[in-house]
Amino acid sequence: MAMRRRDFPKATAASAGARSFRLTAFIVAFVTWSYFFSPALAAEPKRVMLLHSFGANFKPWSEYGKEIRSELERQSPWPLDITDQSLIAARFNDENPEAPFAEYLRVLFAKHPLDLIVSIGAPAAAFVQRHRQRVFPNAPMVFTAVEQRRLRYTELTSNDAVVAVKHDLPAIVENILRVLPGTKNVMVVNGTSPLEKFWRDEMTREFAPFDGRVAFTWTSDLSFDDILKNAAALPPQTVIFWELMILDAAGVVHQGDKALTKLHAVANAPIFSFDDSFFGRELVGGPMHSVLETSQKTAEIALRILGGEKAGDIQTVTVGFAAPKFDWREMQRWGISESSLPPGSEIHFRDPTVWEQYRRQILLICAAFVLQAFLISWLIYEHWRRQAAEVAARNTMSELTQMNRVAGAGELSASIAHEVNQPLAAIAVHSSAALNWLKAKTPNVHEASAALAVIASESLRAGDIVRNLRALFTKDTQQSTTFDINQVIAPVLELMRIELQKCEVKVKTELGYGLPLVTGFEVQLQQVVFNLVMNAKEAMQQTPLPRELSIKSELNEGGEVQVSVKDSGKGIAPAELESVFQPLFTTKPHGMGMGLSICRSIIERHGGRIWVTVGKEPGSTFCFALPAA
Repeated sequence: MAMRRRDFPKATAASAGARSFRLTAFIVAFVTWSYFFSPALAAEPKRVMLLHSFGANFKPWSEYGKEIRSELERQSPWPLDITDQSLIAARFNDENPEAPFAEYLRVLFAKHPLDLIVSIGAPAAAFVQRHRQRVFPNAPMVFTAVEQRRLRYTELTSNDAVVAVKHDLPAIVENILRVLPGTKNVMVVNGTSPLEKFWRDEMTREFAPFDGRVAFTWTSDLSFDDILKNAAALPPQTVIFWELMILDAAGVVHQGDKALTKLHAVANAPIFSFDDSFFGRELVGGPMHSVLETSQKTAEIALRILGGEKAGDIQTVTVGFAAPKFDWREMQRWGISESSLPPGSEIHFRDPTVWEQYRRQILLICAAFVLQAFLISWLIYEHWRRQAAEVAARNTMSELTQMNRVAGAGELSASIAHEVNQPLAAIAVHSSAALNWLKAKTPNVHEASAALAVIASESLRAGDIVRNLRALFTKDTQQSTTFDINQVIAPVLELMRIELQKCEVKVKTELGYGLPLVTGFEVQLQQVVFNLVMNAKEAMQQTPLPRELSIKSELNEGGEVQVSVKDSGKGIAPAELESVFQPLFTTKPHGMGMGLSICRSIIERHGGRIWVTVGKEPGSTFCFALPAA
């Protein structure tokens, strides 16, 4: 026990030292914290008053108040004490109640001065300017949501900043006439408060240029019940312009948008307005004031003032109508086309698209189509393989036929020589005999004439042989007929089908039906088409796939029957376009340069014309046109 008594004072001294150190550290930390942070906690909130013109629930100003409050609370770096006050007397013509209300505000904020006053609407602005020196001599002010005509700029002080709006009243009527061109009557809904009377006078003056085009009727001398009755029985080609309805002729006060909702329920005409605080259910739309834009500008200036900037140094801001916006539902209700809207218009509340409603079903259908497309492609591929085998077999047959044709040509040449030599030999013999008869001392004219007659007969026979051989090779009957140009094209394509398949050329035809007939030699025109198709095929032989040949027949603007042959080959150089139809001109290594020259000769003999064009796409297009029969 004695040992423990001797150790006890040592432990107590150590504990006391630790406690003293902790106490000292706490005091230092407390002093430091108080020095840096206590001013922030001790700072009082910024006092802001929102002064409403008619009341906190009167549109459109109530919407401005809500947005301004929201923006201030969202952006302010300081704590805010925001209060709302309403100028109830603005609903009536009597200004006597203003004095007690002004005195109330003076007493209310005498001990706790306001850091900022935001007056919303024209009546609030007028009230502040009338009583400023007595009630708010030094408080910074922001006048907002007030039309520039309603503010007395000459009475502004160095503590005042302005965010004004500008009503472009003629633009409202112009928008109505653009969206609904047949409008003949406009029913203007407004009440009997001093503010509404002011705007009736302004609208009467600014709507004057539309006299003769539109008739305006006013509701300021009607109760709201009578307004509803009139709105339900409006004549055709009438629209309703909602200006304001604060106080009707019966003395009934209308807050919020209940009055507009009742009007929309019974009205048989579309409703327009100039403030988007009413937009979203009853209005068609158009150019309107943006509550959000004006409120954001007001909050920005208010924060600058609260941050120490002088209100009078801030430049006055004037806000006009925002970009036009329209309600899709009201457009559908009143048959308003989207094409009639002003440029840059926004469309709200549009019905969801088919994709948005049936996305899953559309994807399933597309998947089914893809599967079907795969199966069809596989079948087409198998069909192509079968056709390729058929083409190969026909190629072999074509080569055998060509060998047989060469052999037949040799035999035919002997027959041709024999057939032609007979009349030529007869012509030679009888010409010699005729000369002898004429050289005799006594010319035998009778015998000479007989010999010459035989010569003439044999020469005709030789001509017939040549014509028959030519007809044999060309199948040309040398008889001019009237026919459909498609009858010329179809046989040529059928004749060359295998050749085109060998070169992997895809043929696309657009043959016009019901075309006028043409007159001429069908075989000759077949020769023209044959040459053009053959040239197109040869032009595409050295080009990569795909190779496409397009043949089109149509009636052109000049009333001619026109045929076009277009290929996807390497094309013709622009410098050679003028020479392609000249004799002996060719771009082929082994060509003779006569094919296109012959084509031009045949077409011109039929009274037509032929030409070639080169576009941006690869290849060239040969065209010829013939007069209709």
